[in-house]
Amino acid sequence: MGLLVFMRNLLLALCLFLVLGFLYYSAWKLHLLRWEDSKYDKLGFLLNLDSKLPPELASKYANFSEGVCKPGYASALMTVIFPKFSKPAPMFLDDSFRKWARIRDFVPPFGIKGQDNLIKAILSATKDYRLTPALDSLSCRRCIIVGNGGVLANKSLGLKIDDYDVVVRLNSAPVKGFEKDVGGKTTLRITYPEGAIQKMEQYEKDSLFVLAGFKWQDFKWLKYIVYKEKVSASDGFWKSVATHVPREPHEIRILNPYFIQEAAFSFIGLPFNNGLMGRGNIPTLGSVAITMALHNCDEVAVAGFGYDMSSPNAPLHYYENIKMSAIKESWTHNIQREKEFLRKLVKARVITDLTSGI
Repeated sequence: MGLLVFMRNLLLALCLFLVLGFLYYSAWKLHLLRWEDSKYDKLGFLLNLDSKLPPELASKYANFSEGVCKPGYASALMTVIFPKFSKPAPMFLDDSFRKWARIRDFVPPFGIKGQDNLIKAILSATKDYRLTPALDSLSCRRCIIVGNGGVLANKSLGLKIDDYDVVVRLNSAPVKGFEKDVGGKTTLRITYPEGAIQKMEQYEKDSLFVLAGFKWQDFKWLKYIVYKEKVSASDGFWKSVATHVPREPHEIRILNPYFIQEAAFSFIGLPFNNGLMGRGNIPTLGSVAITMALHNCDEVAVAGFGYDMSSPNAPLHYYENIKMSAIKESWTHNIQREKEFLRKLVKARVITDLTSGI
């Protein structure tokens, strides 16, 4: 009887020891995880951003001369400051668009749900889903996103901008007459119906027209444009839209909406709103274009980004006389959060800001 009591007490003591040991181990692991997590902000970006290259990347790119394209540079640095970054994401939708789980279950602007037939009809006419053969054949690609900010004025950056392999312009920002500051080369012009150029003579030659679809009407509009059908002004647009685009179908593309989704929720941290477009959860086209470039370019630069609200009399855009004081907080965008995201990229040298506006 005494032996049984002893054995029972021994087993109870052993169990208590194991439970306490497990709790202590769990607390220790949790402490380590919290310590690890403390290196990153709530979105997953490294908190201690450094303009110096990590030793492994400094060694990898040490022998590259100034101005020589560095393969994989932007994505390598992006992965350092944001370990969740996954590079493969095609620029444009192609015939396999329905297989992309990351966009299939979201409605515009974050996906393609409900747009299958329209997109299929557009792609059957455009047939091309990539850049140009010359650009696709490059072993290293340098890209620049040209914003519309007044910070571009009188900087004489035109030749430097034109030196990039891929020059991306946004909405209806003009080139003609502003070449000294903004360059004359356009590879892609990314826009949506209300932002598209309406004066045919302002379109550049040899550029691709790229739709960023923010709502279902945008895809319907592009189908009209591709098939040269009459565009109805009553299709739910919030202002007048272009009724014609001087591009043949093979010069038209659909931007992968994954970049809108990733910019909004992963990089900027805008409200998810169950994957629906809502108040304050739409990224600007500039941030979307930069997100696209991080996935598809080896080096990424920007120019014409940033608003200096401390200079109310400065020009808002490089091409018109509207002053900075005219800008109002948009209900669709969160400019402050976007600025925080872009500053992370600049500080860590993921992107280069030619106009130092960010």
